[in-house]
Amino acid sequence: MYNDNPTLVGINKKIDEAKQGQVFFKESEEAKAGKHFYIESYGCQMNFSDSEIVASILGEAGFQATRNIEESDLILINTCSIREKAEETVRKRLRVFNKIKDTKPGTLIGVLGCMAERLKAKFLEEEKIVDLVVGPDAYRDLPKLVATAEDGEKGVNVFLSREETYADISPVRLGTNGVTAFISIMRGCDNMCSFCVVPFTRGRERSRDAYSIVAEAADLYENGYREVTLLGQNVDSYKWAHPEGTEEVNFAQLIERVALVHPDLRVRFSTSHPKDITDEVLYTMAKYENICNYIHLPVQSGNSRVLKLMNRTYDRDWYKERVEAIYRIIPECAISSDIIAGFCTETEEEHQETLSMIEWARYSMSYMFYYSERPGTLAERKYEDDIPLELKKRRLSEIIRLQNHISLEHNKRDIGKTFKVLIEGNSKKSDLDWKGRNSQNKMIVFKKEANTQPGDYVKVKITDATSATLKGHQV
Repeated sequence: MYNDNPTLVGINKKIDEAKQGQVFFKESEEAKAGKHFYIESYGCQMNFSDSEIVASILGEAGFQATRNIEESDLILINTCSIREKAEETVRKRLRVFNKIKDTKPGTLIGVLGCMAERLKAKFLEEEKIVDLVVGPDAYRDLPKLVATAEDGEKGVNVFLSREETYADISPVRLGTNGVTAFISIMRGCDNMCSFCVVPFTRGRERSRDAYSIVAEAADLYENGYREVTLLGQNVDSYKWAHPEGTEEVNFAQLIERVALVHPDLRVRFSTSHPKDITDEVLYTMAKYENICNYIHLPVQSGNSRVLKLMNRTYDRDWYKERVEAIYRIIPECAISSDIIAGFCTETEEEHQETLSMIEWARYSMSYMFYYSERPGTLAERKYEDDIPLELKKRRLSEIIRLQNHISLEHNKRDIGKTFKVLIEGNSKKSDLDWKGRNSQNKMIVFKKEANTQPGDYVKVKITDATSATLKGHQV
């Protein structure tokens, strides 16, 4: 760590101890002999982070990751239950896996994650090809469950834990660019949003040991990574207490500790909940240049009545006050959001309030969906999904059109500005261009210059913009 503050000496010592306790992946002789696993991940960033934990656990058990599904002995799909479309995608992929299994008998197929927990019986009864069904808190059990499946029985564990955080496991970075990485800081969720299935598929909220988080960040920096994103369903409610009662660490204190790993290690986080994001967090962000000026702050609806039905525990005015605080304390901050169109009983006037919120908040971008009723949620039990599909789609198209317009205007205001950009790799369209993001999480494409490479910070002046991308040249 670069900070010489004597109060950090004890912290550094505990971080070193935490690093020594982590499980690092080593390719075993059995893995080298040809035992391979293939994994696909769907849904939120947390699922992708979980897949890296799974890779570490399987690595210790003798499996080697492969990108070639045809050579795999174990095919895994890490699933999401947030939206109906994600579940449909998973079912289609399972049918593809079935054909592979027909040509390569003995191949095992497993379903991991949120769908595994929610649809255990259906997978075992209807999807005959599934050999393993493993919930998000049972990944340590995978080696044993694989052995059970190899013996011809189904390997099943969807138990939800109140303690599991995988704090001692160092994830294997899958498909990494070697520059950016995710760090899971907590698991589960205590918010009971009426539309959301996460509390039922991921269990109660629990925070990971702060020292293991900072140790993971320090190890990533030492291995060439230059940006970490701290992940949680609701990061602002992070709160870890030392088992001996000697200290408590909240989210503002955690992001400060991670920022202190090194000034060249950028820190991002997702997702924030409007009811929990504090001024302490905002002032900590403003204090450190390497904590990025970007907050994902889902609004879901711009109408207070609908927000109450959603059980979001804030109203329109509360949300607006938090947005105002962000822009006041961090003037250069970019805010993005999640928005649901056509929630139960939503009127046209209430839809218009959502549109007005998008315009007022000036989101740099948003994730936008029409309401999809999820089995087992509070909304499914309490409310009628009474908005016709065509009306949902029309409202969603209006939201998308407005957000795209605002995103374009947001980006056009950056033309002529110069930003510090972290190079992540080649542009998707041309190997002659680099791509990277600025502090506000905006993707920037620019021509390659000599002596630059992924992981470098460069200054880029913006010359053009679309609604999704900034373009410029290095200065």
